[in-house]
Amino acid sequence: MLRCTIDNRKVEVPEGTSILDAARRAGVSIPTLCHHEDLATLGSCGMCVVEIDGQDPPRRSCITPVVDGMQVRTRTRRLRETRRTLLELVLAAHPQDCLHCIKHGGCELQDLAEKLEVRSLRYDNYSRGLPVDTTSPSIVRDMNKCIRRGMGTSVCTNCGQCVVYCPVGALYENEDISRAWAAIDDPQISVVAQIAPAVRVALGEEFGRQPGDLVIGRIYAALKAIGVDTVLDTNFSADLTIMEEGTELLERMKNGGPLPLITSCSPGWIKFAETYFPELLENVSSCKSPQQMLGALIKTVHAESTGKDPAKVMSLSIMPCTAKKYEAQRPEMEDSGFRDVDVVLTTRELARMIREAGIDFDSLEEIAPDPVLSAYSGAATIFGASGGVMEAALRTAYELATGTRLETVEFTGVRGTDGVKEACVDLEGTPVTVAVANGLGNARALLDRVAEAKRRGETPYQFIEIMSCRGGCVGGGGQPLENTMAQRKARIDGLYREDAGLPIRRSHENPEVLALYESYLGSPGGERSHHLLHTHYTKRPAYAHVT
Repeated sequence: MLRCTIDNRKVEVPEGTSILDAARRAGVSIPTLCHHEDLATLGSCGMCVVEIDGQDPPRRSCITPVVDGMQVRTRTRRLRETRRTLLELVLAAHPQDCLHCIKHGGCELQDLAEKLEVRSLRYDNYSRGLPVDTTSPSIVRDMNKCIRRGMGTSVCTNCGQCVVYCPVGALYENEDISRAWAAIDDPQISVVAQIAPAVRVALGEEFGRQPGDLVIGRIYAALKAIGVDTVLDTNFSADLTIMEEGTELLERMKNGGPLPLITSCSPGWIKFAETYFPELLENVSSCKSPQQMLGALIKTVHAESTGKDPAKVMSLSIMPCTAKKYEAQRPEMEDSGFRDVDVVLTTRELARMIREAGIDFDSLEEIAPDPVLSAYSGAATIFGASGGVMEAALRTAYELATGTRLETVEFTGVRGTDGVKEACVDLEGTPVTVAVANGLGNARALLDRVAEAKRRGETPYQFIEIMSCRGGCVGGGGQPLENTMAQRKARIDGLYREDAGLPIRRSHENPEVLALYESYLGSPGGERSHHLLHTHYTKRPAYAHVT
């Protein structure tokens, strides 16, 4: 352990600790702007400068490690003036559109200006004159506001993690609120909404609740209150996904199909695979995501059962994920004869609509969703967590393959937020080796090994789950901010609590899913279900562009 003194407070820290982290341990607050606790330190803005006895000039505390015996000062007049000057230079180049900026009320730049008592600028404000890029269906990019936290060039997968970590509104979701209101206000349109698993443990944060608080009953009520005609739950189609994907896995294992089978629920990961691993596309499950499955059923089963014209049905999704906006616009997502999903709103966008309508979220009485296409199991609700799709699939695949009922349905080896997790499940003498990756950097490392093994004619795993975002969908680019790993872990805990408390915890025991197969879809993997619920993928060029 190393000892140092920060503003006369003594603190001990492990070797390699930055001065910024040491200060936090000592209870000393140092201003930051480009820093984020979940990102590798960059040290670009200079706001966190400190003075170190015997060293000049001041150093950036986020990238300067503690040395034993170091004496640090964070509050001198020189430092206050340096920080204010740096901030004024940033503000001089920043658009003065605070009242209608997407980050208004939650802007780190505004908070820092208040903290440093910036009431006027010594420098003239100027515009960089850069165009606002709205070409992506998922993300708007305004580089006039960028303060360069984590700049880089890569193919955009639409996952929205850049939105999560942007402190100043240079990046934000491509809003569809106006389209949703237009449909709700049109008496000729029937609006049918679905809510993804991860939304239920996150939306409450927008209204002062803790991450992980389960508010799904109030979400159903809020959607009804703003005028949505029918409220369904994407958890239903998560159970349906397991029936289709589990069948696909067992069929490939039995008949020698391409292994490993890789899950297909995360649209950011799908675009990543199409761009960087086209040789593995035959390994990706052909199942649509739960959003797209339920969208197809809304335009077919729901429309037929209610006597509605599918052309007059608005399929509206509430998702934690900006990439879902991109996924809904993929040209192949119209097997119902119509667009499977018409409009996707993020968790944050739904919160804005609730506030715009003047609804007191906490005063809403919890209600149930509308019947049919809404019942779900605990296996479905954990889809929002990294490892959840894998665990849900294993619960069903094990029992369908062996005919034996599991004594416990928890597969804890695939749970958690580690970048890559591996486990081996014994299907009564048949070992199934599985892997789970969350975050595209971890996915790349895993798939590099898989691709190399495939070139040698080997198969290191039978089944792989990949999610674009760290922690899974709970950390999606459309979730409430700050969206730190601590918040994501709390949301994951909330999903597992709901799972543990539900009477049905296996997808293949969902009675509504079984009834749907009997009345409409036929058998899992059959001709009709394959037509509506499965898709295909496209090799994409590896060029750097936002769309």
